[in-house]
Amino acid sequence: MDIKEILPNVILRDPEGARENLLPLSFTRPLSELRLGILTLREKWQLMLPGNYSWETAPYLAEKFPATTEPPAYIIDSDIIPTPDLADALKRGEEPRCIERIGHLYDIFMKNGEAIEADFRLVTVGRESMPLPDSNTLIGNRSLLFIEPGARVEGAILNTAHGPIYIGRDAEVMEGCCLRGPIALCEHATVNMGTKIYPATTIGPWCKVGGELNNVVMIGYSNKAHDGFLGNAVIGEWCNLGAGCVASNLKNDYTEIKLWNYPAHRFLRTGLQFCGLIMGDHSKAGINTMFNTATVVGVGVNIHGSGFPRNFIASFSEGGASGFTDVSLTKFYDIATRMMARRGKTLTDHDRRIFQYIYDFADRFK
Repeated sequence: MDIKEILPNVILRDPEGARENLLPLSFTRPLSELRLGILTLREKWQLMLPGNYSWETAPYLAEKFPATTEPPAYIIDSDIIPTPDLADALKRGEEPRCIERIGHLYDIFMKNGEAIEADFRLVTVGRESMPLPDSNTLIGNRSLLFIEPGARVEGAILNTAHGPIYIGRDAEVMEGCCLRGPIALCEHATVNMGTKIYPATTIGPWCKVGGELNNVVMIGYSNKAHDGFLGNAVIGEWCNLGAGCVASNLKNDYTEIKLWNYPAHRFLRTGLQFCGLIMGDHSKAGINTMFNTATVVGVGVNIHGSGFPRNFIASFSEGGASGFTDVSLTKFYDIATRMMARRGKTLTDHDRRIFQYIYDFADRFK
């Protein structure tokens, strides 16, 4: 019997109104595909509650993320942060209690440290780490360092005294790097020479980083390969931050931060003192770009030039402090195709139709 036939069908449903609050990151994915800790929300569920997973999301995303036509055993709100207790309650047919969700963009970086620790326990239980080469210095508990097969770590300082460090399959940590956990480096991530990574940071699959990062979540396939600071930030897929790019995460007067909210069409209070850059998929920043505290960048944006651009930059635009102009979809496709080819990926017809929808309705989200 096919194992798929005996596993339950699980639908991860985007709750009404939840996607809008998590734009621009949710423009291009269901909420369950957001990364928090080592894993995406869906990947956590799949480990805790094995099943045949599908999505109930926005119609324009449904072609790439389809729903099952079979009766589901479970329908789960996709903004819920999975825990073993929640999964066990569902298996017993009980109503889960104390559900924690991702309700705001800043929840992703604020909850990331705890999520790394939870995922570390989930993915390493019963497994043995690869050895740490002698060229490295380890501070803290060796059991809180896990190195997957194929990873390369040489000449680095790793500190697990404050949380675990997970180094994914075929990832690389070059010489001179300093890492203080909790940190997650996902598969094929690269940490360039001399990089400093502070706690609660996730470097997603195939990302390349350098400089200084503090409490950052990079979802995947994005680069910040050179010197420059990034803190309390969330970066989507296929983004690039050029050499010397710096993003403020604290206002000079230490006052409360306001962050752009798409459904409200204005900046809303966050209650936070620290918040950096939020960047949607396929956006780029040229060398020496400077971002003000709590800047939100949409999808397909190209930022360059001197000075600080405004704190909210709409999708499919190009420019800097002096102003922005629209980017044609043809130009966007050309850039995206070339960047994805560098990682052996293709811009599919499904992707093109998703971006066409976002582009056609871009005026609604300014």
